[in-house]
Amino acid sequence: MIDKQWSTAAEAVADIPDGASLAVGGFGLSGNPIALIEALLAQGTSGLSVVSNNCGVDDWGLGVLLGAHRIRKMTSSYVGENKEFERQFLTGELELELTPQGTLAEKLRAGGSGIAAFYTQTGVGTQVAEGGLPRRYNADGTIAVASPTKDVRSFDLDGTPRDFVLEEAITTDFSLVHALAGDRHGNLIFNKAARNFNPLAAMAGRICIAQVERLVEPGELDPDHVHLPGVYVHRIVEVGSDIPKRIERRTVAAEGA
Repeated sequence: MIDKQWSTAAEAVADIPDGASLAVGGFGLSGNPIALIEALLAQGTSGLSVVSNNCGVDDWGLGVLLGAHRIRKMTSSYVGENKEFERQFLTGELELELTPQGTLAEKLRAGGSGIAAFYTQTGVGTQVAEGGLPRRYNADGTIAVASPTKDVRSFDLDGTPRDFVLEEAITTDFSLVHALAGDRHGNLIFNKAARNFNPLAAMAGRICIAQVERLVEPGELDPDHVHLPGVYVHRIVEVGSDIPKRIERRTVAAEGA
């Protein structure tokens, strides 16, 4: 069997070129592949087109690439928590394809499953389907690029005709993901919220690079516990369980409450 282990994050991402497209896992700051992101930052790769649920925060996650002006375009469902993201988008420095969260998840899954497109009710009757949603602004605040009109068709659902909008699948050149555990064959286990987008991002990348907290030998993972089979993973790097993990907003109850 193929051993997919790589020695360092830097080696694993070394062939990602300028202008590459990336699917990146993470939900908020949960499950961000920060070691791979920082290695990509260090090697200077730029002009990236990134698909991810969000873009981290100003100094963490994908936010470090954004702050260094390495990202050309984001395809995301949530763009809060990042003031630099807002600034770059409104000044025309960044292109944004805003996508409903469930639709984004399915576009990644479909891409990884060899499905070219699908119809969904999400977005019908809005600019998601009708077009005109700003994707990139000019420096003077006028719209430089707007979203196109999408195909809408009527299908019978439970005997009732309803409109559905056509959404195309997403595939990318590479994907970067974080997992709790994996083996040298690439089988991965994710932890709680980190499972939300990491498996889907992994599926969409033609070359998937995974950082794992714990790397074990093939056969040590219970097959019933594996969330993503190794067929989707091409490179795996062990980063340890003490890798920094950030929280967007720490909320605690008052003492004695």
